[in-house]
Amino acid sequence: MEELQITYSKSSGPGGQNVNKINSKVDMRFHLQNAEWLTQPLKEKIYVKFKTSINAEGYLIVRSDKTRSQQLNLADALDKLRSMIHSAVYMPPPPPIEAVERSRRRHEAAVRERLRQKKIRSTIKQDRQGPEVEL
Repeated sequence: MEELQITYSKSSGPGGQNVNKINSKVDMRFHLQNAEWLTQPLKEKIYVKFKTSINAEGYLIVRSDKTRSQQLNLADALDKLRSMIHSAVYMPPPPPIEAVERSRRRHEAAVRERLRQKKIRSTIKQDRQGPEVEL
């Protein structure tokens, strides 16, 4: 939490006249390179995956104006940051060998069917040709 720069501003979200009076929008900035608790490969993954949310100074920017409450918006912004980090860490498991084999067999069957259809079309076109007349 010490590494987060949190600012509040007037929200454009729901709330009627309340949005003109209360700073409920949360703008959270997190400097990616200064985070000592993240490993360097993880920092690089986050930078690649969320490069549109990182500004020129290297801050990861997370905003929230989902609710009328400042505290709920802060919790939502922290949850967004947490999910961003988790999604960068997540490595999907490799597909099962059976699924890979099934996919390979389907691909081969599709190729065989395409070539069979091509052969049928070729013979139809050859049958349309008139007989060759030699002079």
